[in-house]
Amino acid sequence: MDNVFPSSHPLIATKLTLLRDASTEPKKFRELVRELAAMLTYEATMDLAVRDVTVQTPLMETAGVKLLERIGLVPILRAGLGMVEGVWGLMPGAEVWHIGLYRDERTLKPVAYYNRLPVQPTVGVCLILDPMLATGGSAVAAVDILKQWGVGKIKFVGLIGAPEGIARLHAAHPDIPIHLAAIDERLNEHGYILPGLGDAGDRQFGT
Repeated sequence: MDNVFPSSHPLIATKLTLLRDASTEPKKFRELVRELAAMLTYEATMDLAVRDVTVQTPLMETAGVKLLERIGLVPILRAGLGMVEGVWGLMPGAEVWHIGLYRDERTLKPVAYYNRLPVQPTVGVCLILDPMLATGGSAVAAVDILKQWGVGKIKFVGLIGAPEGIARLHAAHPDIPIHLAAIDERLNEHGYILPGLGDAGDRQFGT
């Protein structure tokens, strides 16, 4: 499918294996989420626009570059929070805007409960951060919100995705690149990804 980018990096695959392991405790799980978020963001931002600058080294002036657009990180609460620190390590000047969405376990549809975006967009590029792209409902809703806000460029960065969720996000927003550590087999009857890694929020926060 166009615009879907599962990683082939062996380090990402190794860390994802540890993340899946049911014996991995919350502290280690959080560390792995941060590390994977940074690595996936590195891959997802290869096309960011830059402008030429000149910098003074200890020996002489030389040419360099600086990011042209302001970056916004949009973690989908609550599981997406664990990805922010990893991305911030690469882009400490990025703004963070929270969107609260949860999945109704009966209907499997997204329910919005928090959105404090300002009236006008303050960034040119937004990275939606959510460990799981399961049914795709929350991802579609987040992109809807950001497009209505007026952001010019949006990318989805997640850890694992189910074919059903990927197809739903792609059908609703084919222009949105989807960057993942892996594409899993399918959803079960309760809307959980198989083989998956369990509930990413619960495993991060020990609940």
